[in-house]
Amino acid sequence: MSYLFTSESVSEGHPDKVADQISDAILDQFLKNDPESKVACETFVSTGLVVVGGEVKSKAYIDIQSVARNVINRIGYTKADYMFDGNSCGILSAIHEQSPDINRGVEVSDPREQGAGDQGMMFGYACKDTQEYMPLALTLSHIALLELSKIRKETNLMPYLRPDAKSQFTIEYNNDNTPNRVHTIVISTQHDEFDDDISMQVRIKSDVKNILIPKMLDRLPQETRDLFKDDYILHVNPTGKFVIGGPAGDTGLTGRKIIVDTYGGKGAHGGGAFSGKDPSKVDRSAAYVARYIAKNLVAAGVANEVLVQLAYAIGVARPVSIFVNTYGTGFKNNPEKFVNDGEIAQKINELFDLRPAAIIEKFGLKKPIYEATAAYGHMGRDPYTAQVELCVNGEMVKEEVQFFGWEKLDSVDLIKRSFNL
Repeated sequence: MSYLFTSESVSEGHPDKVADQISDAILDQFLKNDPESKVACETFVSTGLVVVGGEVKSKAYIDIQSVARNVINRIGYTKADYMFDGNSCGILSAIHEQSPDINRGVEVSDPREQGAGDQGMMFGYACKDTQEYMPLALTLSHIALLELSKIRKETNLMPYLRPDAKSQFTIEYNNDNTPNRVHTIVISTQHDEFDDDISMQVRIKSDVKNILIPKMLDRLPQETRDLFKDDYILHVNPTGKFVIGGPAGDTGLTGRKIIVDTYGGKGAHGGGAFSGKDPSKVDRSAAYVARYIAKNLVAAGVANEVLVQLAYAIGVARPVSIFVNTYGTGFKNNPEKFVNDGEIAQKINELFDLRPAAIIEKFGLKKPIYEATAAYGHMGRDPYTAQVELCVNGEMVKEEVQFFGWEKLDSVDLIKRSFNL
């Protein structure tokens, strides 16, 4: 019997995502000026107000107000009507020094043995739903809002759009866990006032169906487009009106969208947020390498679906445990090569250096790459390089920097050789 699975996403204008982006923009500024910065930055946003707090150890000085205002204006909160305006909102900073009790376990005499910045467990997940090896419901939810943002910022097709929005996709799966069709789509988007609420609802639903969804379909591979049958259910702004939104409509906090940030409820989550944390915090860096391992395992043909758990103790470099679950799909296409999940976990320990310092070096995680991750997901993104301004030996220089390096498939051959595939 078929079954349904649902995931959601939120736009860059959602209050929690505003908070995430401010936190990561502040982190980037510290890393840009001092790559050894240790940062745990939290942001609270509400009507006309931003509060930034947390712990920092850095040689750099950052203009917190300027960074926050630039993020808010980039997102699109630039009008007094929104009751949250980047040019006029109040911004308070309550950042203080990082605890030396934490720092002593992170900064050690041998940099390669740098300890984990905290205890905890982190998960990485990959599956064959999409070309990105991500769950389909979450991928479609992200794409819908990315296209809605492009329409808002780059066209006049839906001129009433405001920055806050949410999406949700329900996918019907077959018994073999392959997607069968798109079952339900929910789009809620903030908008300007209309003279008439009924005409407003008709216009927005028509534009979502005839402008947004076709633009989504244009960027999807054919096999995914084929899942959009004529019988999907569409809900647009189900409450009937969405004028008051963003931080004026709902308080936003860093780290409240960790499922949106990862796998949309598929697999598992260790509970730690990403944004505002430098890579010594394994909540972030170990979650990235766990995703990298899971994705490369699936791409190599080890399994059709993989969950990887890494667990760390504060101040200890190597993980205390590695767990793998292939959900019974291990070596499905090569049954004569079968090894169990425990053996796969052992291979991971042999193939990958999972000490925080090694993870940081592999993915270039001391670079200012994080604001780009803070909306539309940390996983499933296309890796790319870009010129970024950095402080090197006291001078600002431009350097080519890798973004989303944990999404690269550069360990597939290594894994194939190790498993004789």
